[in-house]
Amino acid sequence: MTALLSHGNKVISEGFFRDDSLDFQTRGVLGRAVRGSSEVGEVLATVARVRGAADWAPQWEITARRVHDEAARARDRGHPVSARSGFLRAATYWACALDGLSAEPDSDELIRVFRAHRECWEEFVACSEGAYLRVPVAYESTQLPGFLLRPDASGTPRPTLVITNGSDGSISDLWTTAAAGALARDWNAFVYDGPGQQSMLFEHGTHFRHDWEAVLTPVVDTLVARPDVDAAQLTGYGVSQAGYWLPRALAFEHRLVAAVIDPGVVDVSTSWTRSLGKNMRAALEHGDRAGFNRNLNLAMHLPGLRRTLTFRARPYRHDDWFDLFTEVSRYRLDADTVEAITTPMLITDPDAEQFWPGQSSRLAELVRARGGRADLARFTAEEGASEHVQPMGRLLTENRMFDWLEELVRPQPARS
Repeated sequence: MTALLSHGNKVISEGFFRDDSLDFQTRGVLGRAVRGSSEVGEVLATVARVRGAADWAPQWEITARRVHDEAARARDRGHPVSARSGFLRAATYWACALDGLSAEPDSDELIRVFRAHRECWEEFVACSEGAYLRVPVAYESTQLPGFLLRPDASGTPRPTLVITNGSDGSISDLWTTAAAGALARDWNAFVYDGPGQQSMLFEHGTHFRHDWEAVLTPVVDTLVARPDVDAAQLTGYGVSQAGYWLPRALAFEHRLVAAVIDPGVVDVSTSWTRSLGKNMRAALEHGDRAGFNRNLNLAMHLPGLRRTLTFRARPYRHDDWFDLFTEVSRYRLDADTVEAITTPMLITDPDAEQFWPGQSSRLAELVRARGGRADLARFTAEEGASEHVQPMGRLLTENRMFDWLEELVRPQPARS
């Protein structure tokens, strides 16, 4: 036994899978267990059946179906708490299955799995005994689906956290990411799909936009008109690519009294361009459409690249690869935009940030240089809270961000 213990357990340092994407997704779904969005045993039993990327979606669908069926039985027998727990976990597992299909061109299969996921989320909302409400947001000529999650059904006006998702996360992911922490502190949480996200992508065919103020302002308009939202205590949280979207929107929308950016993103395009060769970067910079497209099409025979670009390109409006990379280059915070931000921000800064390394501290520097407030929250490997959005450090993230928010929204008297 002593010999075994001396070697230690290397799963955290060496990973659950050799495939970096599967490893990161596994860490994410395990981390959601801290607020009931997953169950550790269900996660480990499922990933034990996964031998490679092709197994990911079908194995998660098996788990999702089993958990959904148990939740439905609890609902039908009058056990709303158990039903709510089951439907939330099933929504997570269907979202995992959707992640496994996201690089596939079969839109019918994507929509089937997405709708199974969303049905579970809707059942989770329906089992809340009136505490969680569907609150659509008027947006241009349509509506964005939104959900106001409240601690109870009393309608008491409360501080409200507006949660903006990233590029590909499911709406149920936002429960552990920030919503459950808000409700535990007697706050409301508002979650929604913006253009290019989830239902607005899969069912309505909308695309991302770089000017997220056109999205956030209608969301805020909707919330401040409600009697169960304290308009003077409205805050924001942006996760993953919303680390760009939310600061961008805050330069134009000033009604949020504080915001958490997880992590800071100054230039979205760096996660796209850093893997390009020197010649391809030069072709992109000099407007050489033909050369750029020719070289990228030659590289598309690599399965990993083809899979990644198929998945990442779907939410963007583009006609070819050159248009895609040019569009992504618009997702950048310039000095004038940063200077217009007046909202105090807490910016997470984890070790081993793999998508936008160094950009959290860069965003903080830009804001501070222009007289704004930007506090950095460090997260380390020693705490088990490294990597993009701290997948296995969500309680640490929750506690630090809400302590910071509460000190701004509800200032506490100093102890004598």
